[in-house]
Amino acid sequence: MGSLFAIIAFLSWGIGDYLIQKTTRRFGDWLSLFYITASAAIILLPFVYKDVPSLFSLGSLGELRILILASIVSAVAALCLFEALRRGKIAVIDPIFAFEIVVTGFLAHFFLKEILSNFQIILIGVLVFGIILISIKSFSHFKNFKFESGVVFAILATLAMGGENFLNGLGARVTNPLMINWFVSLFVALITFLYLLYSGQFKFIIQDIKKRPALISWVCFTDNLGWIVYSFSMVYIPMALATGISEGYIALAVVLGLTLNKEKIKPHQIVGLIITVTTAMLLAFTS
Repeated sequence: MGSLFAIIAFLSWGIGDYLIQKTTRRFGDWLSLFYITASAAIILLPFVYKDVPSLFSLGSLGELRILILASIVSAVAALCLFEALRRGKIAVIDPIFAFEIVVTGFLAHFFLKEILSNFQIILIGVLVFGIILISIKSFSHFKNFKFESGVVFAILATLAMGGENFLNGLGARVTNPLMINWFVSLFVALITFLYLLYSGQFKFIIQDIKKRPALISWVCFTDNLGWIVYSFSMVYIPMALATGISEGYIALAVVLGLTLNKEKIKPHQIVGLIITVTTAMLLAFTS
């Protein structure tokens, strides 16, 4: 069951990342993030409202701290991810996200005492090499290599996403998968709501929904479905395995970017793409 949930997550996220790129380029980062998180907060509320009061009891303060920390890290990760996809090619940006396996694995090892084998450590090294290849646009001179647009934000997003994965899995275990997703979505939706009010962008919400209802609906559905089933997968199987299997979304998002967006990447980036995706899958099945 856990593996099935992880597979559904990579299918949902693969399509979701492609749609997030289209959404952020159409509406911007903050509006796109508000649509996704606000929809999840509203839809999940009927399933969790009975458990909300218990979060504020003395015995649940530890759980509440985990949910708040997960929400803060998730907000940072989402904004960096959205900006990376808005600026860069999806075929270049998404493979960098494979590094979140390393970050998640390190946190699981440090806090949950999960141990990596020597073979897994080697795979991580190969994964980093693949990420470097896909991230560099040209090698005219080694000292002055040019990064693809959006790569810096992708790296920041990856570091935050590793923490987000770990805290999401931890939150799903100490509460439940629906609660962690509802709480994080509500928290981030409130932050984005306040920013949209402050920046004067809130007035565009009704206008955007009327103009592009299908795009907004589908990006909300695919991204939120991915997070919900991912949380469920980490309840049934080890955190590292769930994260590894779900990384298949990288390959799907890249294929969509190359075929539908007609994106072009250079030969060394193709090699990096193959290395990154292949190594990520190998790491998943050895977790």
